Amino acid sequence: RSVTRVGNQIMASILVNAIYEMKNYPVVLLNTVLSPLSFLVLIFLISDGALLGEAILGGLIMSMFQSGISLQSDLSHLKNDFKLQEIVVSSPTSSTIYVAGMALSEIIYSSPAIIILSILFALVINVPLIQVAAIIAVLLMVFLSSVALSFALSTISTDIVQSYSFSRLITILFTSLAPVYYPVTLIPEPLQPLAYLSPTTYAAQLAQHMAGLTQVSPGMFAFDWAVLLIFTAIFLWVGFRKARWRDV
Repeated sequence: RSVTRVGNQIMASILVNAIYEMKNYPVVLLNTVLSPLSFLVLIFLISDGALLGEAILGGLIMSMFQSGISLQSDLSHLKNDFKLQEIVVSSPTSSTIYVAGMALSEIIYSSPAIIILSILFALVINVPLIQVAAIIAVLLMVFLSSVALSFALSTISTDIVQSYSFSRLITILFTSLAPVYYPVTLIPEPLQPLAYLSPTTYAAQLAQHMAGLTQVSPGMFAFDWAVLLIFTAIFLWVGFRKARWRDV
């Protein structure tokens, strides 16, 4: 019975936060598709096709990160405008189940872009299944990190405009300015330490290496995994320990 209840709660989040908008306002899907693909096209044209593989991986990283960070605006909107968080807090639904359902809805909402990029990945990048699985693991860590960060920010945000500002700023810093669409080595060496402040830099470096597009030393490869895991753990801790879930 509890499993059914949890499934119903998650499905309710998906219906409210994804299916309803996708069905009634399909034009809003253009943003989720155009954002990662526009950068892909730009990098493809600038590099004369040489960085197509890196751009595809960058698009996937951006899509996953943007899906997670968009959760902040939706959660904030439901909390401040509809007082939904107060209702959920007083119900048997836990914060984990609530956020899990909303996070899955964001993935479904971004599915058109993810599907297009996945098809391009299959056509352009030929690697063994084990490496594909490892790249998927990297993408999932990027998504989990952004979801946890979104949840923490949504509980302290007091206005939807403020939430949109946070989302746009974080997305720009982590996916546009960070080297996810191209190798970090293309950044001038004095500026590379700044790029490594972003967890998406390590994610991109791992994905590019496992896709056979760039090469890093075994030591750097292990270091990238360690840093990405640490970033993910920190964001998850902040999201589910420091979020003001009941203090609303």
